[in-house]
Amino acid sequence: MRELEVIVREQRGRVEVTLPLRTRSLTNQREHWAKRHRRSKQERGVAALVLRAHEVPGLPLEVELVRVAPRRLDSDNLTSSLKAVRDGVADWLGVDDGDERVRWTYGQRKGEPRQYLVEIAVTREVILCRNINGG
Repeated sequence: MRELEVIVREQRGRVEVTLPLRTRSLTNQREHWAKRHRRSKQERGVAALVLRAHEVPGLPLEVELVRVAPRRLDSDNLTSSLKAVRDGVADWLGVDDGDERVRWTYGQRKGEPRQYLVEIAVTREVILCRNINGG
């Protein structure tokens, strides 16, 4: 098994993790279901395992998933390629990935040839309320 270099940054209310994962769009892959299942299970497990070393920030949250790869994907393929990672983050948070208290955002940037990463940033959203009655 190859070694994984994981980059982790943590500050109050924010956790950032960079994983050495090569994600692929599920919509364009023509492969056996068992191979797809193994890859998705590994991606989901790596994301959840690395994040378990950190305390879960309180809800509501924004989770930003950024794919780094030599080639860009269109928006629907980008979302599809990060589905297993999203599920792993949701496992760590202890919520369903459709929970309305978690806002998911996606991004991508071009990497060097053969550079494949997934950057995860989890930020606690602070909701400011003010008394509209002037008090």
